[in-house]
Amino acid sequence: MKLFEPLPQRSLSLRNRIVVSPMCQYSAVDGVPDDWHLVHLGSRAVGGAGVVLSEATAVTAQGRISASDTGIWNDAQVAAWRPITAFIAAHGAIPGVQLAHAGRKASAQRPWEGGGALGAAQGAWTTVAPSALPFDAGWHTPEALDAAGIRGLVADFRAAAQRALAAGFQLIELHAAHGYLLHQFLSPLSNRRGDEYGGSFENRTRLVREVITAVREVWPAELPLWLRISATDWAEGGWDVEQSVRLAREVKPLGVDLIDVSSGGLVPHVKIPLAPGYQVPFAARVRREAGIATGAVGLITGARQAADIVDNGEADVVLIARESLRDPYFPRRAAQELGAQLPAPAQYLRAW
Repeated sequence: MKLFEPLPQRSLSLRNRIVVSPMCQYSAVDGVPDDWHLVHLGSRAVGGAGVVLSEATAVTAQGRISASDTGIWNDAQVAAWRPITAFIAAHGAIPGVQLAHAGRKASAQRPWEGGGALGAAQGAWTTVAPSALPFDAGWHTPEALDAAGIRGLVADFRAAAQRALAAGFQLIELHAAHGYLLHQFLSPLSNRRGDEYGGSFENRTRLVREVITAVREVWPAELPLWLRISATDWAEGGWDVEQSVRLAREVKPLGVDLIDVSSGGLVPHVKIPLAPGYQVPFAARVRREAGIATGAVGLITGARQAADIVDNGEADVVLIARESLRDPYFPRRAAQELGAQLPAPAQYLRAW
């Protein structure tokens, strides 16, 4: 059973193929993680996952989804991340960070406060995007990034990667999915630029390639770099799985080790055929046609379901999101159910 076999990623070895997916907690102040993040992420490491990924962590204050997102643009944030990454690593999981910029979907309310765009009285800030197109009615109209702004953005991701290393992270995932800024550049539905960053596939993918290159310049060669994409916008004329396969082929030689394959998020009001494992075929196709490791995510809630995805060669890892919120110890429960070995912490041995 491959689900509980190690997976090599450069100099690292994942103890199993279960990854805790990035899940925003909307609980930071000034981008600084706190005890909530230590307990939330640390409990999932104790729970047995191979990798524990932080929530979408902003590379600039402007790039936060909400004012309560974590960040990694200053030294105070680095210092706050260090005990969290140390705890995760001490309990056998690889600490990973998802570096993100929300673009036109920034300056939003926390989900339990409505989730819409912030108003001026709520502390709204200026958002940016490839083109001056709002996400939806009632959302901010973003400023289109100029050439200097794009150069600055690449530098922000580069600096964030340096800080991630200083903070003790051992894996970076770049967030180019779910309608956030890098995804906004990829899709013709949100990118209407007429310069070298818009129009053709080569131009629309240029920023992602530049960010990957900049991050790889400072991120150690012995540590893995992942890329999360939305395989399809679920909308006519948008980003699709064929382009996803092509992008995966092009970023592999740039130093990307795994494509985390999700979908949607770019435009509202689309019909998504939600069902258990509904995004797994996208991960399987990217893996097969691009010759790169992939991660499958989306309504993966059962041990046998997760094991079959890996055993069948549809993906190399499974990323568990909501099920991990419901059960921080999902990997241990899955191991027991499937008859696999997953050593327990000494403090918990009497329960095994």
